Amino acid sequence: MKTNTSENKSVQKIEIIKVKDNKSFFYADDISVEEPLEIRVSYRTEDRKESKNISVTMRTPGNDNELAVGFLFTEGIISGGEQVKSVNHSQAECSRNRENIVIVELADGFIPQLMKADRNFYTTSSCGVCGKGSIESIRTVTSFQNLKKSHQKVTFETLYQLPEKLQSFQNNFSATGGIHASGIFDLEGNLLALREDVGRHNALDKLIGYALFMNMLPLQQKILVLSGRASFELIQKAAMAGISIVAAIGAPSSLAVDLAKEFDITLLGFLRDERFNIYHKSSSLEIIQK
Repeated sequence: MKTNTSENKSVQKIEIIKVKDNKSFFYADDISVEEPLEIRVSYRTEDRKESKNISVTMRTPGNDNELAVGFLFTEGIISGGEQVKSVNHSQAECSRNRENIVIVELADGFIPQLMKADRNFYTTSSCGVCGKGSIESIRTVTSFQNLKKSHQKVTFETLYQLPEKLQSFQNNFSATGGIHASGIFDLEGNLLALREDVGRHNALDKLIGYALFMNMLPLQQKILVLSGRASFELIQKAAMAGISIVAAIGAPSSLAVDLAKEFDITLLGFLRDERFNIYHKSSSLEIIQK
């Protein structure tokens, strides 16, 4: 699989008026960049080459190749890295358009079944892709639905440390205070990879895209840590990647809990200040004090 990346700034400095102690003054502030990314797939049929626009998502520039491939994987359009031939930014004449279009060329002989994807492929940074028909429909596209889970152990102390570790590696959050993160940790609490984005679903797609590029899937014996709440969308993506433990700094939604139970994903919420709630615990996981 060949990739071609382009430099993109994820943080922009602007001049604002800051008010403090009843006084106002000009201040140079950092804000998170948000721009649209168009994801296209290119593949060859028997008689011609096809190109399809799959999604437009509002994202923070950076790790665009991972985002595109991760999105295709979590939507069930591809099921493995061997189905991707190359990932490149568009060769459009306008530089801005070139930076905001990623073309995923699929492997020779692989034709995606795009009609299986029953979503409305327009996403926003706030809510993610909406409209999945049902929990059961995810089973038709995940590669890891019959994955046998091995016994896992994690300590309370390891879980308590995860939020601080995640934030300590959030470079863009430290600069802007307005960006989400998804991080993958091992069961000892060591950070393996982290991605940031203004869209929480994009941050996770980038992370899963990275894992696909690095042949890390399925992400068993790993902990996914989310900087905010746990939505249905994020648990769906975790299920697609074979993740068995999800720990969120914020709250889960009711549908996220239902999905975690359906796929036997351990789901923790409000993980902060040395406390957390267990919304579902897999029978394969043991949480111990030491």
